[in-house]
Amino acid sequence: MYRQGDVLFIPVEPAAVPDCGPVPRDRRGRMVVARGEATGHAHVVGGPGLRLLADLDDPERMFVEVPAHGRITHEEHGPISLPAGHYRVVRQREYLPGTFRPVAD
Repeated sequence: MYRQGDVLFIPVEPAAVPDCGPVPRDRRGRMVVARGEATGHAHVVGGPGLRLLADLDDPERMFVEVPAHGRITHEEHGPISLPAGHYRVVRQREYLPGTFRPVAD
C-alpha cells in the first residue's frame, strides 16, 4: 500500500478493476486523484501509459493502471513512486453525526 496524505493506493488484481472509464484531465492536463477543498492543492498521478479510471456506476471509486512505473505528487507532500500494477484509490473519510465525508485537505 502507498499513502500520500489523505489518499491511499491499495494494490489489486487486474480482475478487481470494474468496467471503468478514464477520468478527464484537469485544465492543466493533470490526472487529479483528489483535490483539496481547503487548500486547492491536488494529488496527481502520472507516468508512461498510466491510466486513471473511475467506476462508471460510482465515480468515487477510482483505480490506477500503472504499466511501467508511476508517480504521485502533491504540493505539500513528497512524491511517491508507484511500481507497475493496478491500484484502488481510497480517500480518507471522517465521521460527522449521521454521515461520512472525505477529509477536507
